[in-house]
Amino acid sequence: MLENLPPCPKCSCEYTYEMNALVVCPQCGHEWVPAENGATAGDAGAERVVKDSVGNVLQDGDSVVVVKALKVKGSPSGIKAGTKVRGIRLVDGVDGHDIDCRIDGFGAMQLKSSVVRKA
Repeated sequence: MLENLPPCPKCSCEYTYEMNALVVCPQCGHEWVPAENGATAGDAGAERVVKDSVGNVLQDGDSVVVVKALKVKGSPSGIKAGTKVRGIRLVDGVDGHDIDCRIDGFGAMQLKSSVVRKA
């Protein structure tokens, strides 16, 4: 529940109310999600920042180095610490896997940013 509801962006009516996840204007009937207006107000929340294990900001196309040995299903050896990965892509992955990459000898896979550092 929001304590101070924003006025309607269409008609500036101050008597807005909440209905589930939406904010509704009783005057013009406009419905909107209040989080969208907050993100477009100019803060950095619109773009997600991904940091490596050391705290460096990662971007698409960067090269990273794996900092700890990783087990891989179906592979007897896994990925060794110190393996260099080139040309990463940042994605909204599952369970914190936010890096999409291709590792020589293993193929395409997703990694967590907490197990790599910028090369």
